[in-house]
Amino acid sequence: MNDPRDFERPLQELEEQIENVRLFADEARREKEMAALQKKLNKLRKEVFSKLTPWQVVQLARHPKRPHTADYIEALFTGFTEVHGDRRFADDPAIIAGFARFGGAPVCVIGHQKGRDTKQKIYRNFGMPRPEGYRKALRVMQMAEKFGLPILTLIDTPGAYPGMDAEERGQAEAIATNLKEMARLRTPVIATVTGEGGSGGALALGIGDKINMLEHSIYSVISPEGCAAILWKDATRAEEAAAALKLTAKDLLALGLVDLVIPEPLGGAHADPQAVFKAVGETLSAELEELSKLSPEELFDRRYNKFRAYGAFTEQSS
Repeated sequence: MNDPRDFERPLQELEEQIENVRLFADEARREKEMAALQKKLNKLRKEVFSKLTPWQVVQLARHPKRPHTADYIEALFTGFTEVHGDRRFADDPAIIAGFARFGGAPVCVIGHQKGRDTKQKIYRNFGMPRPEGYRKALRVMQMAEKFGLPILTLIDTPGAYPGMDAEERGQAEAIATNLKEMARLRTPVIATVTGEGGSGGALALGIGDKINMLEHSIYSVISPEGCAAILWKDATRAEEAAAALKLTAKDLLALGLVDLVIPEPLGGAHADPQAVFKAVGETLSAELEELSKLSPEELFDRRYNKFRAYGAFTEQSS
């Protein structure tokens, strides 16, 4: 298996050339050379991003500079007040949950947080929640329901933490409870996959009236590496597994498992975070306006029917 980010290397080399020209070229030729290199970079980006493989999309979804939940909260919401703890065991920093204002109206915001540097990644457990994280999320969702507030979830996790301590405290039960309780919340729920949507760890925040995915995000029952290790006893066949899993936003939209794919700027979300924030904000505004017209009973019935329709298949005679 090749270096998974080989496809970005020519782009990075051109970006470095542009920076070198900006810093060291004399004024007489600086502007002309930068314009030529930028034109070449834009053309190459279009070529590369027009034919991404599923495995390359996986790398973009995992990109270390991709915006995280805390970035979306800072960009899109005001007056965010975080809620900590599950009132049973402890707080889980892998999930951020609380209340804020979006477009001037109060909402509930919940999302996975991976962390940016080494210290933060360890503190956030690389965005892999333990049971107390899911129970905290559910506690906040139930508070939102009580006050009739919409719930907005931002999904970005490799999956639920599989450690022994998490299993001892009921990881599977915590996820299952979230699935059950989210399905019957009588307030609007909008889930948006911003990066990785890994297995039950993602699904525990993903039972929504609307389910969105960013263009270069992924959503799957298992990681490509895990799938390859199980099927072929060889994790290096992850690229092959990624193609088979149908985990890209385009695939999932075609299968009817998500409602909307939110476009990303050329180069991915990390290339222009402000453009992504704007696109996500506009999508959430439109969907909240649509869902606000429905009664709690209508929301419940629509959500129930939505998920009951998943997994439809046809049989063919041999």
